[in-house]
Amino acid sequence: MHLASLPPDPERAQAGWEANLALKFARRGARTSLVERHHLGPLKVQRPFYPEGDVCHLYLLHPPGGLVGGDRLRIEVEVEEGASAMLTTPGAAKLYRSLGPEAEQHQILRVRDGALEWLPQESILFPGANALLHTQIDLSGTARFIGWEIQCLGLPANGERFETGRADLQLSVDRDGMPLLRDRLRIQRAGDLDGPSGLRGMPVVGTLIATGADDRTLDLAREAATSDDHTLLGITRIDDLLVARALGQATDRVRAKLTAVWASIRPSLLGRPATLPRIWAT
Repeated sequence: MHLASLPPDPERAQAGWEANLALKFARRGARTSLVERHHLGPLKVQRPFYPEGDVCHLYLLHPPGGLVGGDRLRIEVEVEEGASAMLTTPGAAKLYRSLGPEAEQHQILRVRDGALEWLPQESILFPGANALLHTQIDLSGTARFIGWEIQCLGLPANGERFETGRADLQLSVDRDGMPLLRDRLRIQRAGDLDGPSGLRGMPVVGTLIATGADDRTLDLAREAATSDDHTLLGITRIDDLLVARALGQATDRVRAKLTAVWASIRPSLLGRPATLPRIWAT
């Protein structure tokens, strides 16, 4: 597997870290194995776990613990035919205040007639951050995917809004080269956090997507979805793509809502009961 990297930029190299991680999963006998792993810079993985017997559970590690202006991270994941993997992180990703340069994180997830669950913990954008977060999901054939993105804009527990800084949050899903979803949220000024057609003043935004959905899947997800005064949740289906969106005041509440949706649809979409990553309990 080729470890791709973003084009070198001498000025950016002086401004921050560049780190790349490329992973490839394939079916080997009775279970999925991590058959290729390449990394450059501070991006690594723990050893695989198999709490379900055949599904490969893997935890992504970024030892610095956060990104500053000028840092660039690139994560590439490839899942081959018949393979099943679940990826998550041990804690939240942090994007710190920038003096000007943009911090970038690019995630390219390719699933070839296999199954991938992408369940990272939230990204926290500190006030004053300048961040580009881009996730691209490329599916082929009968590939199945369930995953989410959760972003916290500011530090709500400290009463700090994301009133300074910039955020460009991008999510795309393709199957066999055809677009299924294009999603983009740009925050350029404090007013972008408010308004009935925006974030309604809520600092946490989450999106869950799942492929292979039908009316029954939609019913299961809606039965599991509950809204309250602190968290809003809406679910829809576009062809076979289930999309759940959440707005909330706290990351743990948003993550709990999306986890409930994931747990409700996993048995029907992947044929497996919900098995939480062990790292979440530590």
